[in-house]
Amino acid sequence: MTEKNTGRVKGAKKEFIGLVKSDKMDKTIVVSVQTTTMHPLYKKYVTRIKKLKAHDEKNEAKIGDRVKVMECRPISKEKCWKLVTILEKAK
Repeated sequence: MTEKNTGRVKGAKKEFIGLVKSDKMDKTIVVSVQTTTMHPLYKKYVTRIKKLKAHDEKNEAKIGDRVKVMECRPISKEKCWKLVTILEKAK
């Protein structure tokens, strides 16, 4: 069953791919996610960057890694994402 006008399956968790910008916190990484959306008035594509705090249980991810994060229950005030996999290690 899909939600109205979105194409998402109801109850499915959101997943994003982004770059790790910070790994200084214990068991937490900051992931920068880039999305492109069309501007409603000017009909041009606009790039939006969102920074998400994600839970990294084993402190595996390092700055510059491409990672996949998934929505989860709130772990702290700002952290409601968790690390799924590291897609590409930084060079």
